[in-house]
Amino acid sequence: MSEAAKRATIYFEPELHRAIRLKAADTHRSLSDIVNDAVRTALREDQEDLAAFEERVAEPTISYEALLKDLKANGKL
Repeated sequence: MSEAAKRATIYFEPELHRAIRLKAADTHRSLSDIVNDAVRTALREDQEDLAAFEERVAEPTISYEALLKDLKANGKL
């Protein structure tokens, strides 16, 4: 763990806690490493999603109702 690491109390559902503990034991890693990696992955995915939204900001929008009508009109529903 790096010197700049911060402590936090996190409450896991019992089943999740057991799964993380078992994974930590099986992979010879700490719970902190596993949780940090999971959070990093989630944040990276959020960043990718935001970038995708940015790229598509100029695309026209269509309502869900209009989409369904279009699919039906084209024989896809």
